[in-house]
Amino acid sequence: MTDVTLVKYSFEGEKFEIMVKPDPALDYKLGKKKDVSAVLVSDDIYTDSGKGTRPSAEKLQKAFNTEDQIAIAEIIMKKGDLNLTTDQRRKMIEEKRKQIVHFIAKTYVDPKTHLPHPPLRIEQAMKDGRVSIDPQKNVDEQVKEIVEKLRSIIALKSENLQLEIIIPAQFASQSYAVLKSVGSLKKEEWQNNGSLKAILEIPAAARPTVIDRLGSITKGSATVEVVQ
Repeated sequence: MTDVTLVKYSFEGEKFEIMVKPDPALDYKLGKKKDVSAVLVSDDIYTDSGKGTRPSAEKLQKAFNTEDQIAIAEIIMKKGDLNLTTDQRRKMIEEKRKQIVHFIAKTYVDPKTHLPHPPLRIEQAMKDGRVSIDPQKNVDEQVKEIVEKLRSIIALKSENLQLEIIIPAQFASQSYAVLKSVGSLKKEEWQNNGSLKAILEIPAAARPTVIDRLGSITKGSATVEVVQ
């Protein structure tokens, strides 16, 4: 069936698969589609779709903290790897390239002028440096390595700032992973009540993104202040 592809996700050695419609699934991955139900061929969760084997309720609960198949499908869509056609892979790489160029232009400056490099200059440097882009990884996961490669071609300097962040206990564990992915943790203090107080160093231009992501996770209950 050419109108069906898979999204695969692994958790602690356990493999899970869902069957999806290729183009709607790509749109979902690119953020252009929000309703996961419109992406699914069925809401069945498999360990091996080819054999038709399904995970036990216990395995689903351990991996996803729920047995609701639509909720699980959303997690697999967000975190899993979509099997891409050649054309889809090209399209997704180009979309990711635009996101990375935008991030670098907003985050890094030319140390001589203290001004951002124009996006076209960054794009050319990526071509000259033969920078490879992983279409399945988000920008935060790969931009640091890309910037290091570009530094041999164009001068890049990040204007950093430090944020003091306090996160309530019920959101601390999930938020901690985000903090480590978006910046450099200079200090972390786990309070007696389970809350987290941290000093995070980030590129100045990344501040709105960090605030938005923490706000989404903590439902607006995190406090974020610039350290003077």
